[in-house]
Amino acid sequence: MTHDIAIVGAGICGMCTAISLASDGHRVTLFERDSAPPPGDADAAFFDWQRRGAAQFRHPHAFLGLMCNLIRDHYPELLEQFYAAGARRVGFDEMLPPELKADYVPEPGDDNLWVLMCRRATIETVIRRYVESLDGVEIVNDTQVTGMLTQAPGEPSSNPLNVTGLALRHDGAEAKFTAEIVVDASGRTSRFPRWFAELGREIEEENEDAEIVYYTRHYRLHPGQTEPPRGKRPAAGDLGYLKFGVFPGENRHFAIIICVPVGETELRAAVRRAEQFDRICASIPGVAPWVADDRSEATTEPFGIGDIRAVWRHYAAGDAPVATNFFAVGDAAIRTNPLYGRGCSTSIMHANILAEVLRTTPDPLSRARQFDARTEAELRPIYDASLSEDQRGIRHAQAIVDGRTIDKIDTVKKWFGRAFGDALGAATREQIHVLRGLMRTFHLLEKPGEFLKDKRIKRTVFRYMLRGRKRNAAARLQPGPSRTEMYELLQFDG
Repeated sequence: MTHDIAIVGAGICGMCTAISLASDGHRVTLFERDSAPPPGDADAAFFDWQRRGAAQFRHPHAFLGLMCNLIRDHYPELLEQFYAAGARRVGFDEMLPPELKADYVPEPGDDNLWVLMCRRATIETVIRRYVESLDGVEIVNDTQVTGMLTQAPGEPSSNPLNVTGLALRHDGAEAKFTAEIVVDASGRTSRFPRWFAELGREIEEENEDAEIVYYTRHYRLHPGQTEPPRGKRPAAGDLGYLKFGVFPGENRHFAIIICVPVGETELRAAVRRAEQFDRICASIPGVAPWVADDRSEATTEPFGIGDIRAVWRHYAAGDAPVATNFFAVGDAAIRTNPLYGRGCSTSIMHANILAEVLRTTPDPLSRARQFDARTEAELRPIYDASLSEDQRGIRHAQAIVDGRTIDKIDTVKKWFGRAFGDALGAATREQIHVLRGLMRTFHLLEKPGEFLKDKRIKRTVFRYMLRGRKRNAAARLQPGPSRTEMYELLQFDG
C-alpha cells in the first residue's frame, strides 16, 4: 500500500526520509521554509545559501559507517554524486594510530568502518539534487508550515488525534495540504509539540542540558599544500576544560571546532575572536600544523552554536499514541549532542524504521505503536550512551575548574569503572581487535558497548588492567596546555 505523504523540512533528515519512502513507491511532498540551494558548485552553496532553518548548516558534519553503508549498498548513484562533488572517503586503515598502522592486515568488515567527509552545504546540495530527480517526490520551497490539520477522535476523548494534513503559508497566501501521512522532520525547533499542546495533548519530554557550546572556523589549504600527516598527536581530543577537533572536508577545505563548557565565560569570549581562536589552535600539538600560516588560511570568522541538549519526545507514551498518521523523525523527536556526530546517521536509521513500519503494518494505531517500540529499541541505547558522555564531560570540566583531580576515586565501583575505562583506552591504541570492536560502536553498526561481550576483547582489557592505572591513564591524556596554561596564553585570569 502506498500513501500521499507530507514531510515538514527538507534538511538532511527530511531528504533521507523522502529517499526511504520514495523507494517504496510513496508519493512524497516536502515543505521547506528556506529557498533552494543556489546554482553553482560547493563553494556557492556554502557561502551564498541562506539556511535559516538549519542551525548547524555551517558546522562540520560527517557520515558515520551506518549511513555510509546504507548509501553505498542501496543508493550507489548518490554516493558517486558525493564523490563528484569532492566528498572524501576515510577508511578504517586511515584512522589507525601509528602503533597499529605498520602491521595492519585487513579483515572482513573493515570496509564498513568508514566515514564520508565534506561540508554540510555540500551534503545538502548533493542530496537535494538527488531527491529532486526521484519519481514521485516534490520539494516546495519558501513555504511556512503554520499548523496541522486533524480530525477529533471519537469517545473516549483520550483516543489519538488523526492528523490529516498541514496548514501552510506561501507567498503571503494561506493554504491547506491534505495527506494520508504527515512526517515531522523539522529538527530541534519543531513546533508540533506546541500545536499538540494547544489541542490538549501534551508531549512528554526528556530534556538534559549538555552544558557546552562549540565554535567552528573554516579554513582552506593553500594551493600546493597537503594536510598534515596523521601521527601520535591527535587532531581531535579532550583537554577536560576544552574539546577540539579537525574535520577535513572537500576540495582543500577543513573546519576546526572548539567546544567549551557554558560556565567558562572568558574562554567562550576568547574563541569568538578570530585571533584568539587561532591562538588556541596553535597551542594544541595535534591542531597546530593545520593552522600554520604557510599551510592554510581562514575562510570564515569563528561562529558558535549553543542550546546543546539531549532531548527525547514521547509521541506514543506507553500504549497510547497522541496521534495516528503522524510521525516525528530525527531531531524533531530525538536529539543528541552534535559533538558526537551521530545525528545524520540516527536520522537515516529513524527514516528506515518508518519506511519498514509503513511497509509491514497497515493499521494506523498499530503503526504508531510499532514505530514507537522500534524507535525505543534501536535508538534509545544510542541516546543513553550520548547522555552518559554528556554527564561525564560535565563532571570532568567542573572538577578541573574546582582544581580537583578526576583520578581521585571514593568508591570501589567508581575505581573499577575508571580503571576499566583507562585499560580499554590503552588497549584500543595497541590492540587492533579491540579498536575494531570500539569502531563498530562508534559507527553505530551495533549497540553501544556490544563489542565488550566479545570474550577475547574482554580478556584483553582485563589483562591491561593488571598493568596498573597509572600506565593505562597515559593513553587518556591528550597533549595540550592545561587550563591554567591556556588562560595565561590568552592573558586573562582563571
